[in-house]
Amino acid sequence: MEGLAGLSHLFVTIFLTGFGGTIAMPSITDVTMAALCPGQDQCSLAIYLSGIQQAMSGVGSVVMTPLIGNLSDRYGRKTLITLPLTLSVIPYVILAYSRETKFFYAYYVVKTLASMAGEGSFHCLAFAYVADKVPDGKRTSAFGILAGVGSASFVGGTLAARFLSTALTFQVAAVLSMIALVYMRIFLKDSVPGGGVSQPLLKEVEETCAEDDSSRKRATGAFKKLPSLGDLICLLKCSPTFSQAAVVSFFNSLVDGGLMAVLLYYLKARFQFNKNQFADLLLITGVGATLAQLFLMPILVPVIGEEKLLSTGLLIGCINVLVYSIAWSAWVPYALAGCSIFSVFVRPSLCSIASKQVGPTEQGMVQGCLSGISSSANIIAPLVFSPLTALFLSENAPFYYPGFSLMCLGLAMMIAFFQSLMIRAAPPIAVGKISNSRCTDTLV
Repeated sequence: MEGLAGLSHLFVTIFLTGFGGTIAMPSITDVTMAALCPGQDQCSLAIYLSGIQQAMSGVGSVVMTPLIGNLSDRYGRKTLITLPLTLSVIPYVILAYSRETKFFYAYYVVKTLASMAGEGSFHCLAFAYVADKVPDGKRTSAFGILAGVGSASFVGGTLAARFLSTALTFQVAAVLSMIALVYMRIFLKDSVPGGGVSQPLLKEVEETCAEDDSSRKRATGAFKKLPSLGDLICLLKCSPTFSQAAVVSFFNSLVDGGLMAVLLYYLKARFQFNKNQFADLLLITGVGATLAQLFLMPILVPVIGEEKLLSTGLLIGCINVLVYSIAWSAWVPYALAGCSIFSVFVRPSLCSIASKQVGPTEQGMVQGCLSGISSSANIIAPLVFSPLTALFLSENAPFYYPGFSLMCLGLAMMIAFFQSLMIRAAPPIAVGKISNSRCTDTLV
């Protein structure tokens, strides 16, 4: 294990990629509104199209992320990271050229296709890369630092977006995305678990899940090595800890996906927020997340453990979303953005808990499966909450409660919180000790 010293090039890649993606984020809402509903503060078409895009991205991620994660266990992380980084460049290039309505629709289609093929894969592979390099005892803190670097790029990108024009914003985003791709290809050392020789843990699972054998045996060629739905079901059945983490991940991602689809449109309709105010909110959130993940999380993990840290993050996040739903003044979102410091602990804690349930040659598979479960929630969230938000922001609302959809999201996060209280992490699997008799001995 090279430890954190071996992750520096990954951190640089994460920073450049996150910076490029974040710098465009505050402008997307205004660009969308200007292209679809010029001169309006409320636009149902923009909300619906954003929701459809997010749902389609989730559909693609459900299929692609477990597949890419599993392939990275065999062919290396670097090779597979190239795909999402390459795809991320194209949409920014389109908006850098023009933001007229026809170019916006071109961006919309390309962005949707690129997200279906690569969204979620990059971070899934980054977590697997960290698991390759860092031993179990330091893994949670390493995941936190990785997330902290992402948050730092979020802060830098948001701050830059605050002072750049919309046109220049997308040009810078395109250039930074290209630099991240080139840097990764030149400097990042590849990581192929087991030297590229796959010793899949799922082989032992298959032996104890005979009812799925017939469907697996029909697979031929290289696809024998790819995970099936039956493999995931066996993993969920055989590892109570992983199944609990999967439930938490689903509901937490349902909330994150819902917020991503509707929050900015809610704030624009409710308080007439614009690009600069969105950037200010994102900047406050990003600074708190960076400080928490880089400095606070490594201190808290050894003291209270990743399970309690997970529950704390979910509880704080639940309270934040519920207060958002009843926001009575424009200063409330700013206060809530500053109170989100603990909610950033959720994903690193979940990924660490899941990574300890399998051996060293299955990290891409398990992170891919966890990301695929999260992506399934991202399919549902916009399909449910985008129409609900549009309804309650319109004049045809059944009753006056503009934040009703956010209240529903808060209740969903409460479910994740109560489920997290039941997680009792099992001892991490020892390298080379794989049982052939019971899948429970293998996975837990």
